[in-house]
Amino acid sequence: MSLRIYNTLSRSLQPFLPAEPGHVRMYVCGMTIYDLCHIGHARMMMAFDVVQRWLKASGLRVTYVRNITDIDDKIIKRALERGITIRQLTDEMITAMHTDIGALGIEPPSLEPRATEYVPQMLSLIGQLESKGLAYRASNGDVNYSVRKFVGYGKLSGKSLDELRAGERVAVLDGKEDPLDFVLWKSAKPEEPADAKWASEFGTGRPGWHIECSAMSCSTLGETFDIHGGGADLQFPHHENEIAQSEGATGKPLAHFWVHNGFVRVDNEKMSKSLGNFFTIRDVLKQYDAETVRFFIVRAHYRSALNYSDAHLDDARQSLKRLYTALDQVTPADIAVDWANPYAVRFKAAMDEDFGTPEAVAVLFDLASEVNRSKSPALAGLLKALAACLGLLQGDPKAFLQAGAALDEAAIQSLIAQRAAAKAAKDFALADSIRKDLLAQGIVLKDSPAGTTWEAVQ
Repeated sequence: MSLRIYNTLSRSLQPFLPAEPGHVRMYVCGMTIYDLCHIGHARMMMAFDVVQRWLKASGLRVTYVRNITDIDDKIIKRALERGITIRQLTDEMITAMHTDIGALGIEPPSLEPRATEYVPQMLSLIGQLESKGLAYRASNGDVNYSVRKFVGYGKLSGKSLDELRAGERVAVLDGKEDPLDFVLWKSAKPEEPADAKWASEFGTGRPGWHIECSAMSCSTLGETFDIHGGGADLQFPHHENEIAQSEGATGKPLAHFWVHNGFVRVDNEKMSKSLGNFFTIRDVLKQYDAETVRFFIVRAHYRSALNYSDAHLDDARQSLKRLYTALDQVTPADIAVDWANPYAVRFKAAMDEDFGTPEAVAVLFDLASEVNRSKSPALAGLLKALAACLGLLQGDPKAFLQAGAALDEAAIQSLIAQRAAAKAAKDFALADSIRKDLLAQGIVLKDSPAGTTWEAVQ
């Protein structure tokens, strides 16, 4: 069966073929980088990590672009509160993000453009929109997009202009000709920082959020690409506005497939900073090992709501133990996936149906049961190889099973001793695996002539 993906634009599952044979171009809206990442962010990045892993496992080359928004009202506010520059804040938070999502095994994208690096392209795009009558200069110095002049606005979200107009809560403000219009270029306020490099015919200021992604995606992937992804909360207005901007300027479809992951919920409410019910990745990793957190997220379908609770994470930990137990009892053979194997056929069918990870994980459990029964190294190798498509089961089974849900000092020292013994026996693969597993759980080892010490990543 060929790959089918749910396309938000068509509201249906559609067969997927990249426009360029063998090469997928994918853009995903990344972080607005003013604070630590929470589990909701991890869910989004994990969803598209699995997508790119499966595309690659399917023999496709993937150019995956995930941007960083490093200029924004929230960023400016936070930098002013802390008394540091915007660049100091964003550099600090980008480093923290890479540490946290790296611990979860989320692979880096092919490109990670920062918005501040693409302001000239944004200004060029705004100029194109103005020349086509889709943008206008407001009395307050802003440049706005004229929503009603773009035919088809609302096609992604399914919202009509009449419905949007009925939902208006404020009168026309800030020089807008219509409340539906949105800002492309924000004129700098006296109390706000302004970069002289961004001076333009539109005056000193900074870009609006939506124009950033239109410029970065088209600059890195072309005017039309295969997949545009992000969280369901970005479907409107962010992605709707991206379509209006990009397609208004080029007259071409921005993306063939629009893919959105579901929310993380706590007590039936969306996890978010505004509600104060969020858990940072770092906080969660203080209680649970990284692979358990990854498994908790991956075993749910990316479009479904993910209910966060300690009970669900505890269950994920126990379930993952069952898989690792099979690999602990039978040393897996180092093999490539035989896609003709019945288990592999089922796994592929699940993943080819809109990245169906729940069904794919069920195949892993069936295969683990067969490994336990048959004691077959080949099947154990297949289990490990299939799980790698999801970023799972690549650690040392003994290290995982002994680590527990949360590592205490005694457990850490035990693993350090096992690592030392492995190094003495010249089993450097095992020693490195133990080090990586500890790192994934927030434990950094430091080797010196006096011995090995550790510290927890904060």
